[in-house]
Amino acid sequence: MFDLEALRAAIALHGRVARVVIAAHEGSSPREAGAAMLVWAGGQNGGQSGTIGGGALEHQAATRARAMLATGGTVVERVALGPNIGQCCGGAVTLVSEVYDATTLPEAKSGLVARALDGSPPPLAVARLLDRARAQGARPATTLVQGWLVEPVAQPARALWIWGAGHVGRALVSVLAPLPDLAITWVDVAPERFPDSVPPGVRALPAPDMAAAVALAPQDAEHLVLTFSHALDLELCHRLLAHGFAACGLIGSATKWARFRSRLHALGHSPEIIATILCPIGNPALGKHPQAIAISVAAEILGRSPARTLKERIG
Repeated sequence: MFDLEALRAAIALHGRVARVVIAAHEGSSPREAGAAMLVWAGGQNGGQSGTIGGGALEHQAATRARAMLATGGTVVERVALGPNIGQCCGGAVTLVSEVYDATTLPEAKSGLVARALDGSPPPLAVARLLDRARAQGARPATTLVQGWLVEPVAQPARALWIWGAGHVGRALVSVLAPLPDLAITWVDVAPERFPDSVPPGVRALPAPDMAAAVALAPQDAEHLVLTFSHALDLELCHRLLAHGFAACGLIGSATKWARFRSRLHALGHSPEIIATILCPIGNPALGKHPQAIAISVAAEILGRSPARTLKERIG
């Protein structure tokens, strides 16, 4: 998918930025069509965000893209992974490298970025894709056809609210922020609770009354509750159960959760509704290091369909 916000942010910081995308592939490929990375100049070796995978493929593509920054333009290249660069993958990828700056940011229409790579008019196949997107809201996968590249614009499908900017909260945000399908809102009581640099695409929300901020969350959001205070954790769980959510996880031990279940029941919540909160979160076998917790919790998030999981937990 075409992450316009990430490209816009990179241009604001670095000026000219090259974008490399896997436009198509045949056979085995290190990443899927639509996987992209951004490359810019600066520092000893320049900078990069995102990945197209493949080790040697990515290194060579980044080097070529960085060389393009001075001249601009668009390059389309088919790379046979075995014969061309000695990778074990038996397939081939078509890479499209383009240079952008603040004056050449692409325009999205009907949730798509479509452009001619060779100056040709749009073929009938592209016109049909654009018509379906406009009339039906249908967003195709990344498609390379007859000199045109059509990409859906990245639109996060899942709202995730992380309550707490302590060690575990910071580890979770660092692991989850690069994922394109998550729109993360990060909540704590004061601006100084957050790190100096919040990852792109993450909304830091200082809220002196964190529990009151529950009302700001969409009712289909997912939540991870891991604040500095058990009392605040309990109040957040109480408010979230009344507010509604797609999924909710609470950091803590089995003992903590047993006490919370009793207190939430005393606050008027039924056992069936209380059971929609998952606690403990993560895999205790991996240990209590913040990064270990973050990795296991991220695996839980990626491995579930929130709506289905909630329905299953309610029964």
